[in-house]
Amino acid sequence: MLKSGKSLLLAGIMAIGLANSAWADGLMTIIVNDPSNPYWFTEGEIASKTAKDLGYETVVASHKGDTNTESNLIDTAITNRSKAIILDPANADGSVGAVKKAVAAGIPVFLVNAEINQEGLAKAQLVSNNAQGAALGAQQWVETVGDTGNYVELLGAPSDNNAATRSNGYKTVLSQYPDLKLVGSDVANWDRSQGYSKMQSLIQANPNIIGVMSGNDEMALGAIAALKEAGKLSGITVGGFDGSPDAVSAIKAGELAYTVLQPVAVFSKEAVRQADNFIKTGKTGAASEKQLFDCIIVNKDNVDQYASPFVMKE
Repeated sequence: MLKSGKSLLLAGIMAIGLANSAWADGLMTIIVNDPSNPYWFTEGEIASKTAKDLGYETVVASHKGDTNTESNLIDTAITNRSKAIILDPANADGSVGAVKKAVAAGIPVFLVNAEINQEGLAKAQLVSNNAQGAALGAQQWVETVGDTGNYVELLGAPSDNNAATRSNGYKTVLSQYPDLKLVGSDVANWDRSQGYSKMQSLIQANPNIIGVMSGNDEMALGAIAALKEAGKLSGITVGGFDGSPDAVSAIKAGELAYTVLQPVAVFSKEAVRQADNFIKTGKTGAASEKQLFDCIIVNKDNVDQYASPFVMKE
């Protein structure tokens, strides 16, 4: 830890984002996507709190899906001599170069939430079991809507492997029901406003749908807003993926059928613990680089067990 006499100076430096080699005593840099999304906000908050509890100073930054910004943030982490970097990568392919830079500088990188398409660079890649979560969501969706009817799908950012994994997981389950027909889909990039606008177009082109499959909660909530505005929410089932507080509120309100909770609070904490282990011992303590964390369905039957953002009671 830095000496207490430096704490006010450090706080000021961190607030304006300037580099300072004094941070070399114990800085952990945490880079998330976009903290305006509650999922990524929680990711950064949990990682930062865990690191501070372990005695590190922290900086939380965001790239908002832009690989150039991500690369600059990695450069700053290197300049600041970070002990480790916790990174939610911007792009499965495009983030490989940024990770390589950190590794070349001798800084271990721990990836959370999303993977990169190269193994052996990051010390660990900790992600939700998206295939398992998508299968859970699709099964719940069929239980809710039945096995007959037309539906549409909102997809996440193509640069994120999770988008394809979830969509493929949905299709694997729903293909077992030939009378459930996908009649339209569009990319809404994990974003609520895009979910809203894309849903407006989808319902105009497909007025007789019975449901909406969504790759995440933000897009699902945007779809709900569009359906409500069009007076079509009644009788149309919407399913989400993330387990966000707003999604839980929508379940309680009877507007969202379910969400697939990603254990982001669990693996964000675990990534920092593994980083701490590696800093101290040269080992993460995990059996493998890639680590999957199973998802949980949240619906009207268990929504009251939602204890805090992205956490269910045991």
